[in-house]
Amino acid sequence: MDSIDIGLIVTGFLVLLVVLGVRVAFAAAIAGVVGLIWIFWDKRSYEAEQFIWALTVAVKTAGQVPHSKISSQALSLIPTFILIGYLAYYAGLTKSLFEAAKRWVGWVPGGLAVSTVFATAGFAAVSGASVATSAVFARIAIPEMTAIGYDKRFAAGVVAAAGTLASLIPPSAILVIYAIIVEQDVGALLLAGFLPGAFSALVYGVLIIGMAVVVRNFGPPVRGFSWAERFRSLPPVFPIVFVVVIIISFIYNPFGGDAWGTPTEGGALGAFVVFVMALYRGMRWPQLKSALMETAKLSVMIFTIIWGVLVFVRFLGFADLPGAFSSWITSLDQSPLLTLVLILLAYAVLGMFMDAIGMLILTLPVVFPAIIALNGGVAVTAAESAFGMNAFGCGIWFGIIVVKMAELCLITPPIGLNCFVVAGVRPELSVQDVFKGVAPFFIADALTIAGLVLFPGIVLYLPNLLLGG
Repeated sequence: MDSIDIGLIVTGFLVLLVVLGVRVAFAAAIAGVVGLIWIFWDKRSYEAEQFIWALTVAVKTAGQVPHSKISSQALSLIPTFILIGYLAYYAGLTKSLFEAAKRWVGWVPGGLAVSTVFATAGFAAVSGASVATSAVFARIAIPEMTAIGYDKRFAAGVVAAAGTLASLIPPSAILVIYAIIVEQDVGALLLAGFLPGAFSALVYGVLIIGMAVVVRNFGPPVRGFSWAERFRSLPPVFPIVFVVVIIISFIYNPFGGDAWGTPTEGGALGAFVVFVMALYRGMRWPQLKSALMETAKLSVMIFTIIWGVLVFVRFLGFADLPGAFSSWITSLDQSPLLTLVLILLAYAVLGMFMDAIGMLILTLPVVFPAIIALNGGVAVTAAESAFGMNAFGCGIWFGIIVVKMAELCLITPPIGLNCFVVAGVRPELSVQDVFKGVAPFFIADALTIAGLVLFPGIVLYLPNLLLGG
């Protein structure tokens, strides 16, 4: 049987497992091993005595490839970024951020909800995990919003949707995973996430203000803060700025010359700085233990998904599905932009059934080569490409867009993880309540993605300016 036919059949088997409720990590690993056995056995014309040989080679491949990828130094960024977020919570930085945002922007229509979005965006700058961000602000922001008259479902939706900003605003674990899978520059991707993250937060804020203006008694503004009170709220949030400066300085030396260190070293130093701040602000052993345990749990979950999916990715390489998909995409008689839109719509559908990280790891080995080929190839200049950028820019630009699409998975029914987390933290809310609350934010995300597609300068300005991409 042709290897591509085997690849398609096994991919269908993987989809069936996911639909039946098998976790992506295990479904991908099972499908990958089955596919590898089939590929190797097929090469021996299905001789019965060669089945054991095919099984042995498949198992060895399944064990060696994930280990070689997961032992990469770049992936050590993930637990450090997650740890920064949990330590920042125990250092009290989340409450300081929320209070500062409330004092400065709470006066606008829907002010407390807008404050929640901006405070979450600020916290995302020291947290690499959307789930952790949503859990933290579900404890802080939802009670305050409901206390002044916000509908509890919309308050929960604001927190769940705003929590997705941590996937885009550096330090972002999912951006690191994207960079490793498609072999892009980690530092460039982290830099590229700042402006799109801020743009997404701004779109959320404008949506909330518009709803508050149109709908009566939607979200009363919060007034009564003097200028002195506003300025007094700023010093407690300076540590977040300090940590961001540390991480970015290790990615790009602001004084010129070589970078001061690697992103991994920057993340580790950032985690140490936040740890010292947390100790200074009164964190004790029980809080530190909780932060370490939560970091370990989330890191293990992410690494398990990576391991399982990489087994399947190895099988895809033997089946040559990425090459076949790229050839098919470039042969379509339609504009590259329309093809890109169709790919993004496919991601939106996949997000209803898969978690964000699993979806990206599973699809990128096939989709990314097709996007580069669609752009014009690896060596094209910006003038010669379909999307008006060189291969470096296309890889960064597509990464930010696809991560923004992955954010939709976190609030999309039936498995939107952020919605489950918010409902779990607030027992007065059901998951259905949270899903109803996030519904308006799909409009905001669609507008954000359209803006990033039509105006790639939003994504590429900082990498081109600071890294000369």
